[in-house]
Amino acid sequence: MATQTEARQEYQQKVKAQLDKLNAQIDELKAKTAQAKADASADYHDRMEELYAKRDAAQAKFEEMKQTSEDAWSEVQSGFENAWNELTGAFDRASQKFQQ
Repeated sequence: MATQTEARQEYQQKVKAQLDKLNAQIDELKAKTAQAKADASADYHDRMEELYAKRDAAQAKFEEMKQTSEDAWSEVQSGFENAWNELTGAFDRASQKFQQ
């Protein structure tokens, strides 16, 4: 029959083992969270780079449209509209991704 001291020591060992296990799980969760943040940050930067590129393309088409002759107007206007649609689509996708 275990003495009160032995029972106390066994209980303390059991609790320590549970705490050690929980601490390991917390550390693992922290590492996963840090990785998720790093992945999200990389995704954010990739999407922002895409937005900047598409914005610059739309801006360039707009400048081209302002300088074009009447003969080339419809072709340049179509190019601008395509660039604009790509930009707004990229913006919508990025907005949806970061609202999740």
